[in-house]
Amino acid sequence: MKIQPRNKRELMAAALGRIECDFAVTNCRYLNLFTGEEYPATVYIHDGFVVHVEPNPKSAPEKAKQVVDAGGRYILPGLIDAHVHIESSLMTPPVFASAVVPHGVTCVITDPHEIGNVLGEEAVVYMHDAGSDLPMYQFIDIPSCVPSVPGLEEAGASFDASVIDRLAKLPHVIGLAEVMDFLGVVDGEDRMMEIIDAAERNGLYLQGHLPAGFGRLVSAYRIGGPLTCHETGRPGEALDKLRAGMYVDARESSMCYNLPTIWNDVKDLPWRDRLSLCTDDREADDILANGQLDLVLRNIIKLGMDPIEAIRAATLHPAQEAGLENLGAVAPGYVANFLLVDDLEQFTVHAVYFEGREVAREGRLLTAIPRRQFAVEQKNSVNAPDLTLEDFRLRAPAGCGDRVRINVLTYGDYTSLTRIESEELPVKDGFVDISGDDELCFAMVVNRYGTGNRTFGLVRGFGLARGADGSTISHDCHNLTLVFRDPESALAVYNQLRSVGGGICAAENGKVVCTLALPVGGLMSADPAEQTAAAATAMKQALRELGLEMTNPLLRIATLALPVVPAAKFTDLGLVDVMKKAFVPIFPEN
Repeated sequence: MKIQPRNKRELMAAALGRIECDFAVTNCRYLNLFTGEEYPATVYIHDGFVVHVEPNPKSAPEKAKQVVDAGGRYILPGLIDAHVHIESSLMTPPVFASAVVPHGVTCVITDPHEIGNVLGEEAVVYMHDAGSDLPMYQFIDIPSCVPSVPGLEEAGASFDASVIDRLAKLPHVIGLAEVMDFLGVVDGEDRMMEIIDAAERNGLYLQGHLPAGFGRLVSAYRIGGPLTCHETGRPGEALDKLRAGMYVDARESSMCYNLPTIWNDVKDLPWRDRLSLCTDDREADDILANGQLDLVLRNIIKLGMDPIEAIRAATLHPAQEAGLENLGAVAPGYVANFLLVDDLEQFTVHAVYFEGREVAREGRLLTAIPRRQFAVEQKNSVNAPDLTLEDFRLRAPAGCGDRVRINVLTYGDYTSLTRIESEELPVKDGFVDISGDDELCFAMVVNRYGTGNRTFGLVRGFGLARGADGSTISHDCHNLTLVFRDPESALAVYNQLRSVGGGICAAENGKVVCTLALPVGGLMSADPAEQTAAAATAMKQALRELGLEMTNPLLRIATLALPVVPAAKFTDLGLVDVMKKAFVPIFPEN
């Protein structure tokens, strides 16, 4: 995709100095991302585009209507997030823009598969339209896996090749979003092959999702079509993927911190031109307090990456992988999305320019973002059935006596990777009793799209010590998911989430202690960023007080029902063996 100027002849005339350009940026330190050089320069801007860069200028700028003195600061391209889910910020697209633009982010490549799973095509169109006419670009990759694995879960929609064909016509659509059903790709299953064919037929690039991908699996997946992967977290993974010609989108989200492992993999390579940076899932309070892609950039520089290369990984490389021909550099013919930055390592953003207009300065947005109304924002997407207290007691199979064997979803650490362990547990009055084991919790996934499906089992190592944690953010189906120690607290959370239209909720002793209401698709709030951030901070504190002592307890529950991340997950249809794509009984034969 190339962003076209209104008048190319006029840009060329401005480049030649035959007409006055709109303004020139002087007294700046210029980093050439094509050659690796740094030198003083004057940068000429006209009609939203860079028209000329004069190295080592000997005189004042000529043919410029205005002059902007950079004060000796660096002039750099606006940051480009290679892969992000705006829904995971808990903010709607316009509110998200208000939060990230002051951090120097002028473009994101967003995958709206979260709300796509909830409300289907209408939701993708909403994210496209709500993300337009903002002081940044929000390009759309069409969700490829709605639901993530058909037959293993039920979401609010189902996308096939015909949906890809229709959504590809939207002007800001540039790619096919993370192809999570990697087994469906490498096994050549019809559904994924047809979706990939539709994307390629429409000229879209293909984002990938290959957790724990090594060797022949990487080769087969790359042949299948996906070009990128942000699910890279194990030693050796980044090296295997780069060697296969894939782009590795090095991720630092609000719950996944992959930079150290990836950097250790690649630090001795002579070329890293296919390493990009992304955030994937970063929440409102984290963005406002710590940053967005600018934080990822600072952190990889701290690990040892040269600042110029790190800036390439946050600008030029993401543009190249997504086929954005004239974004990611400050150079002739490129859109004038640029930053004035005081220091490369601290990456303090002084000013942000978008399409040649200053839109933020010293952390403050200068361009008002109008509040627009969208019908999707008014829909209640939580259609879950009435449940009683009895529904939150796990009944043991008849005739099992005072002990029962049960397959328990087990966490090994604080990552999203889980496995199945078979355990024998006590039975009291016909119900499974976990009162004597502090590491066990009940887990329930309830379909919130009116099917009536629900799964009830046990989870070990989740971290909850008491009460209940519930959420309608449950990647990627976003069914209503609960983890709890007592039925009374679970029922309180369940009813609260139904009443507020979705979000995250915590309860203790049968009473709600905190709610983060996210009524837009059960995923986002249209409230100002500061308000949503404060509510998220309060929610995290409430969860920590229930025992979830971790950096970010908010999304601990979010991947419990994600059947594309090894090795086992719960969905609304049952307990899933991810690698076999098969259901496992909660109660095996006793």
